[in-house]
Amino acid sequence: MKKAKKYLILTLPLLFSGCSLSLQSAKNLFNSSNNTNTISIKKEYKPQKSEIAKALLSQYHEWKGVKYRYGGNSKNGIDCSAFIQRTFKSKLNVKIPRTTYYQSRVGKKVSKKEAKVGDLVFFKTGKNSRHVGIYLDDGRFIHVSRKKGVIISTLDNVYFKKHFWKIQRVLEN
Repeated sequence: MKKAKKYLILTLPLLFSGCSLSLQSAKNLFNSSNNTNTISIKKEYKPQKSEIAKALLSQYHEWKGVKYRYGGNSKNGIDCSAFIQRTFKSKLNVKIPRTTYYQSRVGKKVSKKEAKVGDLVFFKTGKNSRHVGIYLDDGRFIHVSRKKGVIISTLDNVYFKKHFWKIQRVLEN
């Protein structure tokens, strides 16, 4: 009984860490004067023509700019893991867990070079905090930014390069 209680106490913070950022990492990400973590979609941007890509871009256009809210799960505010869960359920009819902790354990790990549209991209943003997005193509991914809400960013961004953790394939293409 003591072991179970100790295990619960040790794992509880992980369950609630979701896609939280530490205060310092949030300041570094969003207070930079030369913040380049977002990209604009220009006419020459042509994502993969797959049905998955079309579904993900549809979700992006429906949710673009919706503000970040820790624990949020609606257009009034949403966090990264809720956005991932909603997107997979509503656009791809795939059920995945709610938190980044559990989402990071679904599927199989693949390298950046092997990344495909629909893969989950994970970042370690602090000692116990994680962030997740959905890979599109050419290093671009959809996620929820604390400052700008639902956006498309690039893995080449200095912040995301530094905090990159892994890519998990959850869809069988």
